[in-house]
Amino acid sequence: MANRRLEIDGVRKRYGEVTALDGMTFDVRAGELFGFVGSNGAGKTTTMRIVLGVLAADAGEVRWAGRPVDLAVRRRIGYMPEERGLYPKMKVRDQIVYLARLHGMPAGAARRSAEAWLERLGVAARRDDEVQNLSLGNQQRVQLAAALVHDPEVLVLDEPFSGLDPVAVDVMSQVLRERSAAGVPVVFSSHQLELVERLCDRVGIVASGRMVACGTVDELRRAGTEQIVVEVPGAPTGWALDLPGITVRHTEGDRTTVDLAPGADDQDLLRRALAAGPVREFRRRRPTLAELFRSVTTVPAVAGGSAAVPPALGHVVPGAGAAGPGDVPSPAGRSGPAGLTAPAGLASSGNDVRAADEETAV
Repeated sequence: MANRRLEIDGVRKRYGEVTALDGMTFDVRAGELFGFVGSNGAGKTTTMRIVLGVLAADAGEVRWAGRPVDLAVRRRIGYMPEERGLYPKMKVRDQIVYLARLHGMPAGAARRSAEAWLERLGVAARRDDEVQNLSLGNQQRVQLAAALVHDPEVLVLDEPFSGLDPVAVDVMSQVLRERSAAGVPVVFSSHQLELVERLCDRVGIVASGRMVACGTVDELRRAGTEQIVVEVPGAPTGWALDLPGITVRHTEGDRTTVDLAPGADDQDLLRRALAAGPVREFRRRRPTLAELFRSVTTVPAVAGGSAAVPPALGHVVPGAGAAGPGDVPSPAGRSGPAGLTAPAGLASSGNDVRAADEETAV
C-alpha cells in the first residue's frame, strides 16, 4: 500500500500568456484525505482535469502507484467535477448504472452498486426521477454516487460539498472518511476551510498555479506567525504600537491580537498592557487555516498574466503530473460528463468537461 500514491510532479499548463499551472507538485497517499485549497483561478480545477486526462499538460507527469497514469488507470479513478456533470433528462438510477458500465462493470454488478450508493447517500427514493427534477443538493449526492459506483482506487473531487445542507455535509464527510479508511487516496477541493481543517489529514494551499504550502493542519499552523491575544478594558487607542517585533493584527473592542516576530519579547507586550490598564486576557494562539490561507494567497498581480507567488509556508511534498487525453469511448461517440461519452439520444447538459471551458476555470 505504501506505493499506492497519486503523484502530481512538476505539472505546467499555459493558455496563451496566462500561466494556469507553474510546476504544480504534490502527492496524495493511500488512505489519506487531502484538502486542495486555493482562490478562484489558482489552478485547482486545471490540475484535476489533467489528472483525469481531460486536459493535457504542457510539461510534468501524473503517476499512480509509481507508473504514469494512462487510460486503464483513469477508468479506476472516481471523478466528481465542480460543474454538474450529469445528463439532466436521464433518470437517476439509469445514469449511475450507465456510468458504471463505462468504467467496465458488468451490468448486474453495476445495478447492485448503483442501488447501494443511492441508498447510502439518501437519494434512493428519487432513483426513477430525472436529474433535472432534483434539488441542487440531491444532484450533488447523485454526482458523488457516479464517482463511487465503480469502486475506484482513487477519488478526485472538485468542490464536492458545494450546495449541501449540514446533514448532507455530514453524510458526504462520513463517506469520504470510509473510503480513505479503506486505503483509497482522496483529494478534494473546497472553499469551506473549517470543514477542510476538520476533515483532512493534510492540506495543500495553491496560489498562482503553484503549491505554496503543504502539510498537516498542525504543521501549517506551527509554521505560521505566532500571535498573542490581549484584553485590556479601557486601554487607549494604539497602546500596543511601536513595540519591537510586535505587529498589531486587529483590534475588536477591548481585545487586541498581535503578531509576535521570532525573538520578540512577549514580556515587553505584557508590561505595555499592564501600563494601559487591567489585563483580563493574555494568551498565545496560532493562526487558523483560514488566516494562513489569506496570508499566502493574498498577493498582488504582476506582469505576464499571473499573480506574484507568495513565500511557501510549511513543507511541499513532491508529487507528479502530465497526462494526455483519455476519454472512455461509447458507441454514441458523443462527449458527455466527466470526460465520458453520452448515451445515444440524450442531449448534452451544457456542463460537459472540455478543454475549451478551462479558460474560465483555471
